[in-house]
Amino acid sequence: MKQGMFNTILITAAFVIGFCIFEFLLPEFIQKGGPLVVALLALSIMVVTYVIERILSLRKAQGKAALEKFLSTLIKHVSAGDLEAAISACDGQRGSLANIIKSGLERFSEIRGDKAMEAKDKMGEVQRVIEEATMLEMPILEKNLIALSTIASIATMVGLLGTVIGMIRSFAALAHAGSADAVQLSQGISEALINTAGGISIAITSIVCYNFFTTKIDGMTYMIDEASYDVIQNLKSKL
Repeated sequence: MKQGMFNTILITAAFVIGFCIFEFLLPEFIQKGGPLVVALLALSIMVVTYVIERILSLRKAQGKAALEKFLSTLIKHVSAGDLEAAISACDGQRGSLANIIKSGLERFSEIRGDKAMEAKDKMGEVQRVIEEATMLEMPILEKNLIALSTIASIATMVGLLGTVIGMIRSFAALAHAGSADAVQLSQGISEALINTAGGISIAITSIVCYNFFTTKIDGMTYMIDEASYDVIQNLKSKL
């Protein structure tokens, strides 16, 4: 499914589910937050969906075995000159790192015996292939992170909008007939506080998840760079 279609379906479903939760499941005091609570519920559903998607995607990108163990096995095979075993290890590991290194190893195997190319040109070609494979894998690792950061900003603004609307109602109640309407005043304040709390809670959750995934991706990127460098240095010695 294309990303745009996925987001469209998710947004639509989130608002529908949010409306149903607002109408039938929420306690009455939260319903006093007004229609903007539906938007906050939809944003919450979207955050949960994106977090689950990122967890599953990054787990798949990491591969089957621990990356440290895989790298140790990979470098051992490359150092011994057993490229077939190294490629087989990549096939068994899968994941982003294994796919990137595999593309470089396969290209090296293809041009290794080409006498028309100099050693530095061969290694330059291998490095180019690895860099291209890395560029293809990075969007998969970083997908939906922008959505999480955007939701954090939107949730804050929605909460602030609810706060303003609630305060407007409160002041309108104070101005009514020159005397305070206690019921209207309390409803306005409740609406303001409920939306503020909801918006801030969603924003905090989104920011924490965004930073967590960003840190995890940075770690994987570092391991990709380190593994690529080690493999290239070992392959140079085989020419």
